[in-house]
Amino acid sequence: MSDSPEESFISHLVELRNRLMWSMGAVFVALIALCIYPGPGDIYDILAAPLTKALPEGTKMVAIGVITPFMVPLKVTGMVAFILALPFVLYQAWAFIAPGLYAHEKRLGIPLIISSTFLFISGMAFCYFFVFGQVFTFINGFAPKSITPAPDIEAYLSFVMTMFLAFGIAFEVPVALVVLVKLGVVNVEKLREWRSYFIVGAFVVAAVVTPPDVVSQLSLAIPMCLLYELGILVSHFVSAPAAPENAAAAVDPLQSAKMDSEMNSELDKAEAEFRKLSGDN
Repeated sequence: MSDSPEESFISHLVELRNRLMWSMGAVFVALIALCIYPGPGDIYDILAAPLTKALPEGTKMVAIGVITPFMVPLKVTGMVAFILALPFVLYQAWAFIAPGLYAHEKRLGIPLIISSTFLFISGMAFCYFFVFGQVFTFINGFAPKSITPAPDIEAYLSFVMTMFLAFGIAFEVPVALVVLVKLGVVNVEKLREWRSYFIVGAFVVAAVVTPPDVVSQLSLAIPMCLLYELGILVSHFVSAPAAPENAAAAVDPLQSAKMDSEMNSELDKAEAEFRKLSGDN
């Protein structure tokens, strides 16, 4: 006997809770390991390196809040722990939704998890190693000589997390395009037609989520456009799910009419045989 809808809903909630607990446990284990080595302070120093290199010699960042020197490095460590546990978290999310997908959709699972993780981390690395250095040098070049810049570490963390999130999501463009093509939502020709609209949208998004300087905006918009082209290129090797076999017969009206004629003929023969038997009786 099948489960009732209420029992099925509760079982899904229990599974979702378990998946969330496993994901949170993975992040917590990574956090504990990072707190032991190399430690929250050293991790924050690594994160702040692009800004401190651009500041005048001898200038340091400041902490305005009382507990800020403790909480901000801990938040940074938590962010790094989440990134380290991201593949496991994505796998748990996929394992929860996979039972409700078709076979051709399930085959996307492992490649999707690997590529999504790689591209998200690549976006953050691009932001850290290239964009931050250019942006901070550009901004400090406009600072008046009469002031000494001393950024607050909490404000810096907020800025960094916003930029990391923006670049990480932006680098997921190829994955999104491939998934849409694989599921049959769009095709390569449509993606080519939408190229000009995407370019405009990329510059609009860059203007909204990045600081109001040309360097950071171009650093986000141009990679998004290039990744869109990469998504179109990869989509050439991805095909939409095949149509059912009986769909081909439905498309051919001559073959369908022939099959109907043969079926009607068989029915007429059967009816004639039935009448003959009835008459004999």
